[in-house]
Amino acid sequence: MLTFEQIKELVELVAARRLQGLEVERSGFRLRIDGYGAVETSGSAASPAGAPPAPAASPSSLPVPEAASAPAAAAPPPEPSAHVLNSPIVGTFYRAASPEAPPFVDVGSRVKKGQVLCIIEAMKLMNEIEADADGVIAEIYPQNAQPVEFGEPLFAIRIG
Repeated sequence: MLTFEQIKELVELVAARRLQGLEVERSGFRLRIDGYGAVETSGSAASPAGAPPAPAASPSSLPVPEAASAPAAAAPPPEPSAHVLNSPIVGTFYRAASPEAPPFVDVGSRVKKGQVLCIIEAMKLMNEIEADADGVIAEIYPQNAQPVEFGEPLFAIRIG
């Protein structure tokens, strides 16, 4: 059985990747999430080739909320000379280690490769995201405690 958070992350993954759908089966529980591409690309609502329909007794599909893809689309374009660090996972973005702690970095902070810039919580695991280049933080795209998608821009780092 999948938890609500796991199902939510799968829905966000389908939305972020604009997948036609996703089907997961675990311990006799089957979940099918219908996504975007079927109507947009082929003009029909057919399921992907070879994908059996979900049984009526289990949850067969969850709608993909349009709001799930909004954070990725809302990010402004990076500075031309900046390196963009993208999210390696789907999860919740946190600027600090705890609500009482100061943020790891702010705009204008000088960072070194390997320095922790933020935490992304995914499935109850706190993943430290490190700088992949030396430079100065030019932009922080997500707000604190905002959900982020795989590949969504997190930071713009001015190299140098």
